[in-house]
Amino acid sequence: GLGSMDELEVDAQDVVRLMLQFCKENGLKESQRALQTESQVALNTVESVEGFLTDVQTGNWDAVLTAVQSLQLPIKKLMALYEQVVMELLELREVDVARAMLRQTECLQTMKQEKPDRYMRLEHLCARPVWDGREAYEGTSNKEQRRIELAKMLSTEVSVVPPSRLLVLVGQALKWQQHQGLLPPGTQFDVFRGTAAAKPDESDEYPTKSTHTIKFGKKSHAECAAFSPDGQFLVSGSIDGFVEVWDHETGKLRKDLKYQANDELMMHEDAVLSLAWSKDSEIVATGDQGGKIKIWKVRTGQCVRKFERAHVQGVTCLAFSRDSTQLCSASYDASMRMHGLKSGKTLKEMRGHTSYINHCAYTVDGLRICSSGSDGWVKVWDPKTAECLYSWRPNPSGQEIAVNCCHPVPKSDHIIVCDRSSTAYLCTLQGQVVRTLSSGKKTGGDFLSASVSRMGTWLYCLAEDNSLYIFNCQDGKLEHIVSAHDKEPIGLAHHPHRNVMATYADDGTLKIWRP
Repeated sequence: GLGSMDELEVDAQDVVRLMLQFCKENGLKESQRALQTESQVALNTVESVEGFLTDVQTGNWDAVLTAVQSLQLPIKKLMALYEQVVMELLELREVDVARAMLRQTECLQTMKQEKPDRYMRLEHLCARPVWDGREAYEGTSNKEQRRIELAKMLSTEVSVVPPSRLLVLVGQALKWQQHQGLLPPGTQFDVFRGTAAAKPDESDEYPTKSTHTIKFGKKSHAECAAFSPDGQFLVSGSIDGFVEVWDHETGKLRKDLKYQANDELMMHEDAVLSLAWSKDSEIVATGDQGGKIKIWKVRTGQCVRKFERAHVQGVTCLAFSRDSTQLCSASYDASMRMHGLKSGKTLKEMRGHTSYINHCAYTVDGLRICSSGSDGWVKVWDPKTAECLYSWRPNPSGQEIAVNCCHPVPKSDHIIVCDRSSTAYLCTLQGQVVRTLSSGKKTGGDFLSASVSRMGTWLYCLAEDNSLYIFNCQDGKLEHIVSAHDKEPIGLAHHPHRNVMATYADDGTLKIWRP
């Protein structure tokens, strides 16, 4: 069977039959034939079993033979059927047609090789000048009885299926998703990708208005947050170990996820410092203060894998490989590691930083990983070999300023590097600074975290003065400043295809921003 959807097993042959029916109903005869041959699965359906068997019993052979064309019947039963048709043609004295059928149909030619006596009997009957029913049926039965036996024999081979099963099933699945609240009514659904075809915002506009504020408990706050690649979910990880899934449209906890509705949240024993989404938006990885990584199925809230000792200190950042089979983790222990999701093993280690690694990210093409350290270095790695290819400090004086993060810029091979100063840098992977983006604030305005807009037009820098600085990446100009939080901002996340952003702070709030 095909993979289980929790408990439901789907037989692979049934899936092929759905495709065969679709081909048949849409006149795709060649495709149907090729699929039947290659999969060795037959559709074996008729418009109506009763109708088909009545045709057999009343000798409506035109209709029967037409139906049989698209069925795969055991050769024994097929021979019996064609033998009967030949005999009835002879009774009607359609000798030429009977002879042509005898010599041209594949099934009767097989009879000639495998049952020569039976075949020769038919040839012999063709040569008789008159029809003698008793001789033909050897006195043991007659035409009517033979038809009844045939109908009985064929009844076990055919079935009726309601029309358009594939499309009906897809429709039912969509209704179910709507019922579960995963599809807002009236949404266009992309059946192939399996997501609501949420219209991406046309232009890249920067958000300036806080539309919703999510408040965490008294002593709690978010340490990390990220939108799912399909844009449906916003997940946060908090200092008290909870991993929560939010609806960014309403700012409320997603209660359509059964486990959250029952207050059974995903959680760690320690503070959750980092999280990352798989590319298909099915899986979330979370890393904690104790060096542990957990892998969750977001739809069910199930923990499907644990890396108990991924690091000896806190996991500061996580990033999935392009095909989501590997997970890269960075840590306060100054190392980066690659973990295999299937094997559950740590595959590689990347060492070179001399202090905390604050952030790691794959380049746009997925072939390199960039890491940012509190030692002031940005390093570019080959994840296949764990080799460090380039190592550089972004600031012109080469000072040891902690690097908060480095983000790939969409549709380019540049990265944005943000360190603990009021300047960010647009750089090549080799470390050449292409552009500087500075707020001009001499003290008290150091950047803590940064994010690039989904089309790469804007850079958002969250600073220690509680402000969000918005730069134009094209010319490096400071466009706008937003007062974001009351105290100690921590980080920010951008929506994958909407002009929506989330910021979170030590003050226990997570805010959703829109233009």
